[in-house]
Amino acid sequence: MWQKLALSAGVVVAALVIFVAQQPSSFTVERSIAIEAPAAMVYGHIESLRAMDQWSPFAHMDPKLKIEYEGPEAGPGARSAWEGPQMGTGRLTITGVEPAHEVELTLEMLAPMKATHRLLFTLASTGRATRVTWRMDGTNGFVGKAMGLVMDVDSMVGGQFEQGLASLKALAEAEAQQRQGGLEGHDARG
Repeated sequence: MWQKLALSAGVVVAALVIFVAQQPSSFTVERSIAIEAPAAMVYGHIESLRAMDQWSPFAHMDPKLKIEYEGPEAGPGARSAWEGPQMGTGRLTITGVEPAHEVELTLEMLAPMKATHRLLFTLASTGRATRVTWRMDGTNGFVGKAMGLVMDVDSMVGGQFEQGLASLKALAEAEAQQRQGGLEGHDARG
């Protein structure tokens, strides 16, 4: 009797392992928003990790989060490292830029789970607006594939991307209106 139960449990476990192993090993999360501000202005809020932490929801999710910055203020080599009880431990490094068009970063999660993902911000001018796209590409090992069966990365992270892009939009549009108001006031005085 016990042998049949053990054999049945072994078959179920083997089937589950095979099912998990066949899940996609890569994922992409992407969200976009139109911002009524010039691309160069929006880019200034993305090329600097300190500036990014003003609007990124990830910098505000853990009240005990400690962030340290290294390297240049902006551009390739700029790095932030964080540690907090809710956010774990990780690093974010700017690896490439195309001014006013693109910022590429490497996200390294060190704890509680190790993972490395590519982040990419692209900016495209569309008349008076700038379309900003926030994208994350990553790969899943066996544990990540298994977790993907019960947690949808796109839904979890995508909501945070939407929140961050909405904050970036509010910040950049307020700056654009302030600058426009200053220019109009200057023009009116002659």
